[in-house]
Amino acid sequence: MSNYFRLTRYFTATSLVAFGVVAATLMYFEQRQSNFFQEVQAEEAQTLSDIQSDFVTRADAVARRDLLAVNEQGNVNLTRLFSNALWASDLTPYLAEIGSVDLAQCKALVDAVDAQGKAVATAEKKACFKEAGARLQTLPSFGPLDARVREAMQGSTIFKIKVYDMSGITVYSTELGQIGEDKSGSAGWKSAASEGKSISELTFRDKFSALQGVVENRDLIASYLPVIEPGSQNVVGVFEVYADVTSFLGQIKATSSEFKQVAQANQSRLADQAASNHQQVQSSSNQQLVIVAGLLALLYVVLLSIVRRAQTVIERQARESDATKQRLAQSEKMTSLGQMVAGVAHQLNTPLAFSKNNVLMSIQALDQLEGAVHRQIRHSICSADVVTSEPDALMEPLNDEHQARELASAMLEVREAREMLSDVLMGMEQMNELVDNLRSFTRLDRAHTAEVNLNTALGSVCYIAKTVISTKITLERSFKPLPSIECNVSQLNQVFLNLINNAAQAIQGAGTITVSTQADARFITVSIRDTGAGIPADVLPRIFEAYFTTKPDGEGTGLGLAIARNIVEEHGGDIQVSSDVGLGTEFRVRLPVDKAA
Repeated sequence: MSNYFRLTRYFTATSLVAFGVVAATLMYFEQRQSNFFQEVQAEEAQTLSDIQSDFVTRADAVARRDLLAVNEQGNVNLTRLFSNALWASDLTPYLAEIGSVDLAQCKALVDAVDAQGKAVATAEKKACFKEAGARLQTLPSFGPLDARVREAMQGSTIFKIKVYDMSGITVYSTELGQIGEDKSGSAGWKSAASEGKSISELTFRDKFSALQGVVENRDLIASYLPVIEPGSQNVVGVFEVYADVTSFLGQIKATSSEFKQVAQANQSRLADQAASNHQQVQSSSNQQLVIVAGLLALLYVVLLSIVRRAQTVIERQARESDATKQRLAQSEKMTSLGQMVAGVAHQLNTPLAFSKNNVLMSIQALDQLEGAVHRQIRHSICSADVVTSEPDALMEPLNDEHQARELASAMLEVREAREMLSDVLMGMEQMNELVDNLRSFTRLDRAHTAEVNLNTALGSVCYIAKTVISTKITLERSFKPLPSIECNVSQLNQVFLNLINNAAQAIQGAGTITVSTQADARFITVSIRDTGAGIPADVLPRIFEAYFTTKPDGEGTGLGLAIARNIVEEHGGDIQVSSDVGLGTEFRVRLPVDKAA
C-alpha cells in the first residue's frame, strides 16, 4: 500500500499550493490597489501643501518687496526734502569749508592686499582718514548742520543719516565716529554717485548705533540716494539713510505665520480625510479578501470530500487486487528462477561430471603408478645388497641406489599430484553442493539430510573462507562441544559462508571475524561477529528482504541474507542480528537440537 498513489495527499498539497497562489495574488493586487490609492492621496496632499507653501512664500516675498519699495520711495522723498531744506542754510557752507581739509593725501595712500587678494586700507591710511574726520567735525559749519539734522529727525523712524562727497568720503554721519571713512568701494555709493540710481536693501542688526542711541534686534532698510543740486540735475553727493521697519516687518511675519497656520490646518484636515478614506478602502478590501477566502475554503472542502471518496474506492480496489498481484509476481519470480537454476544446473552438471570422472581416473592411474614405483624401489634396494669383487661390477649397485633415490622422489611427486587432484575433486563436490543448494532454494529439489556435528562443518567453511577473504582480516574460531543434529549440511555451509563473506566485506582494511558456537538443552547457537563499520539503524530492519542491497549496481543481488534466513527457518531455527555503527555486527544462527520437537 505504500506505493499506491495518494490521491488525497497530492490533491491536498496541490490545491493548497494553488489556493495559496491565488490568495497571494489577490492580496498582492488588493494591496497594490490600496497602495496606489494611498499614493494618489499623498501626491494630492503634497501638491496642495506645495501650493500653499509657495503661496505663503510668495506672499511674504511680495510683502517684503513692497515694503522695501515703499520705504525706498519714502527715503528718496525724505532725502529731497532734507537736501532742499538744508542746502542753502547748512549744507552749502559746510561743503565749502570741507575743501580746507586735505582728503586727497589720505586717499593717495596705497592700500594693502589681504589673503583673499582684496585691497584693504592700511593702518596708516585709516589713521589719516580718522584724523581728517576729526578736523571735519571742528569746522564752524559742522555744529549747526549736525544740530539741525538731529532736530529734524527726532521722533522719526530714521535711525541714521550719512552724507558722502563725490569721492566717496563720509563727510557727515549722525554716528560721528564714521566721519572721514572712505566708502568709494561700496556698490550702493557707486550706483547712486555714478548712475544717479537709488538702491536699497533690507538688513537685520543685532546692535545698531542710531540717533536714539544703541538699539538691538532691528530690521532696517538702508538706502543709498543721490543728492541732486537744487535747480539742476547734477549729483553733488550721496545720502545713506537707515529707516526702521521692524514693526512693519513684524506685521508681515505675523501675516505669513497666520497663512502658514491656516495652510497647516488645511493640510491636517486633508491628511485626516485621506487616512479615513484609506481606512475605508482597506476595510472594503479586507472584506473582499475574506469573502474570496471563504469561497476558496468551501470549494476546497467540496473537492476534498470528492477526492477522499475517490481515494477510498481506489484503496479498496488496490487492496482487493494486491494479494492477486503478489501471488502472480511470486509465481512468476519463482518460475523464472527455477528455470534459470535448472538451466544452470544442467549446464554445470555435464562438465562437472565429465571433469570429476577424469579426475577420478587420474587418481586411480596415479595410485597404480605409485604402486609400480614402490615395487621398483624395493627391487632396486634388494639389488644393492649383491656385492661383486670386479671393479667394473662395483658400479652397478651404485647405479641402482641412485635410481632408487630418483624413484623415491618421483613417488613423492606422484603423491603430491594425487593430493592436488583430491583437492580439485573436493572443489567439484562443493560445486555440486552449490547446485543442490540452488535447487533447494527454489523448491525444485530437496537435498538429503544427515546427522552432522556443526563444529566439523564450520571448520571446513572457515578453511574455504580464508581463501576468499582479505589477508588483512583475521578469522578466529571459538568452538564449544556440540551435539550432532540432523540437517542439510550443504545448505548450512552456504549460510555460514555467506555470513562470513558479508562480515569480510563490512571491514575496511584490517579487522577480525570471530566464529563461535555453543549449545544448551534446546538450541545450538552459531555466532559470526565482525569489527566492521556496522549497519545503520534505518537499514537494519530491511537486510533480510529479498533483492534489498546497499551495494552498487552490479555488485550484489540482495538475495544472500534472504536465502540464508529461508534455509535456517526450514531447519526450524532463526537468525538474529545486532549492530553498532562504527563497532561491528553480530549474526546469531539458532538451530534446534531436536528438530522434531
